[in-house]
Amino acid sequence: MRIVTLARKTAETDIELTLNLDGVGSYEVGTGCGFLNHMLELFARHGRFGLKLICRGDTHVDDHHTVEDTAIVLGRAFSDALGDRAGIRRYGSCILPMDEALILAAVDISGRAAVGDALEIPTEKVGTFDTQLVHEFLLGFARSLGCAVHVRRLAGENSHHIIEGAFKALARALAEAVSIDAEHANEIPSTKGTIL
Repeated sequence: MRIVTLARKTAETDIELTLNLDGVGSYEVGTGCGFLNHMLELFARHGRFGLKLICRGDTHVDDHHTVEDTAIVLGRAFSDALGDRAGIRRYGSCILPMDEALILAAVDISGRAAVGDALEIPTEKVGTFDTQLVHEFLLGFARSLGCAVHVRRLAGENSHHIIEGAFKALARALAEAVSIDAEHANEIPSTKGTIL
C-alpha cells in the first residue's frame, strides 16, 4: 500500500495529512474553509484515494494560506507515496461533465511542474471562497508533486460547477496517472531512467 503521513507547520498554517493512493475514496477533511473541504472530499472520493487532512490556518485573514499550503502538502504526499515512480502510468486525463459544465483535466507526473489553467471562472466568489484560489491550489500542488497539470473549461456558466468539475476531473486524471501498469511494474516511465 502506498500510504504516507506528513505534517507541516508554519506561522500561517499547521497541517497534518495522511494519504493512501490505493484507498477506497474515504475522507476526513477539516480546513476551516467549507468550500475547500467540499472540493477535497470529492477529490478523494472520485480519485478513490484515502485522505485524512486537518489544517489549522489563519482563515481570519482569508483562505489564501490555507488553500495554498494544503495544496503544497497534498502534492508532497503524492510525491512521497509514489517513491521512485516505478510502474506508474505517469499520464492521466479525464473529460468530466458537471451539469452544464464540461471540464478537461490532464496530468503528466514528469518531475517538472507546470500549470495550464483555462477554467475562466466567471465570478470572483463562490459563497465566501475566492475563486482565484483555485489557480493557487493547482500551482502549489503541481510544484510540490512535480507534475504538469492542465485544466480547461470546455463549457459551463456556473462557477461552483466549473470548480467542482475541475477537482473531480483532476482526481480521476491523477488516479489514472498514479495507477500501476502491471506489464511494466518495475520500469520508470521515462527514457531518462528517472522522473525525480
